[in-house]
Amino acid sequence: MDRWIFHCDCNSFYASVELLRHPDLRDKCVAVCGDPEGRHGIVLAKNEPAKRMGVKTAEVIWQAKRKCPDLILLPPHREYYRKYSKIINEIYHKYTDRVEPFGIDESWLDVTGTWQLFAESPAALADQLRAEVKAATGLTISVGVSFNKVFAKLGSDYKKPDATTLITRENFHQIVWPLPAGDLLYVGASAQRRLAGMGISTIGELAAARPEALAEALGKLGLELSRYARGEDEAPVRRWGEKEPIKSVGNGSTFRRNIKGPAEIRSALNVLADEVAGRLRRHGVWAGAVQVTIRDPDLKTITRQKQLPMSTHLARDLANACWELMEKNWDMARPVRMLTVTALAITEEPFAVQQSLFEDAPKTDPKREKLEKSLDAIRKKYGRGAIGAGSILHNDMGLGELTIRPQEDEDEEEFDEKVKGPL
Repeated sequence: MDRWIFHCDCNSFYASVELLRHPDLRDKCVAVCGDPEGRHGIVLAKNEPAKRMGVKTAEVIWQAKRKCPDLILLPPHREYYRKYSKIINEIYHKYTDRVEPFGIDESWLDVTGTWQLFAESPAALADQLRAEVKAATGLTISVGVSFNKVFAKLGSDYKKPDATTLITRENFHQIVWPLPAGDLLYVGASAQRRLAGMGISTIGELAAARPEALAEALGKLGLELSRYARGEDEAPVRRWGEKEPIKSVGNGSTFRRNIKGPAEIRSALNVLADEVAGRLRRHGVWAGAVQVTIRDPDLKTITRQKQLPMSTHLARDLANACWELMEKNWDMARPVRMLTVTALAITEEPFAVQQSLFEDAPKTDPKREKLEKSLDAIRKKYGRGAIGAGSILHNDMGLGELTIRPQEDEDEEEFDEKVKGPL
């Protein structure tokens, strides 16, 4: 029996939820955005009228306003998004126990063994789901129906809003292969540029490319994309709460003003590394590598990473490694708009360090481990802001707020910027 996988995507979710509270704005151009005063002013979501004016998700507000001068900006309300996400996913659970959220507004459903109980066909069940969500919430969803997760995701994106798209083994060559390669799940901007350099612009061309050439250009990701393009994705739909293994843990902040100089940059790295290390310890994992992403006021971005001499979940180790990357790759006199610290090479056990004949092997620091775990306990009891570095007191950079990626409550991570894909 072939699998039947749904990908259900709430249409313009943040904007649609806000418009439930502001029905008088439904026919006007509306965008939900971050705080312009705090320089987190990017478009988080837009409604259909704004989309028709060319407004794009993740672009900065001034760019969106230039395209659409009458654009109405609304602040985000996470509590409402979580409320409606819960309602919608409870509807999905009426039809299958295999429901895997993909962020707050998307979910995969495996209805292979259950669709016959509710409808004449999987596509008819998708239509039934759309109608039920709309009746219960006033929101619309688009549903992709296919035999694997990747093509189901393509289906939900294929026709919007409030539509069902069926992609089968018989028709995917006609529907999927002419699409741009960038539409395929996990093909980010960097991978798309590399594929373009190989003369690959469509998913069909990606499917026809030699896997060896893709692996040489993109590493392990190249082989994954080759399989996805050919329809060979066999990843299961996980049940609710059955989490995927952690591949990375990151935290970033756009500062209230540009920072520069060793003191300010070091303070920022310390704060970000402290948050990342705390999350590593909460998950009971260690990092074997670290990555720092730097963005200047002109929005030019560089990313650098390095292996650690030994695995760690301590803030000092992560911050020191990031500082080494900054010293080697950044002129401290240049202003910095945004920094992100990401822990990579995640393991559930600390890995052993190979001994060297010529130098002492790095050692764990039990005193530092005890100190940082004590900080965890204080923050758990009294709140994340109860204790922190004295260097960030009364600063005007926004350090300590970390408003870009709220992570105090693990349930809020689904609201964070989505990181979709293998490393």
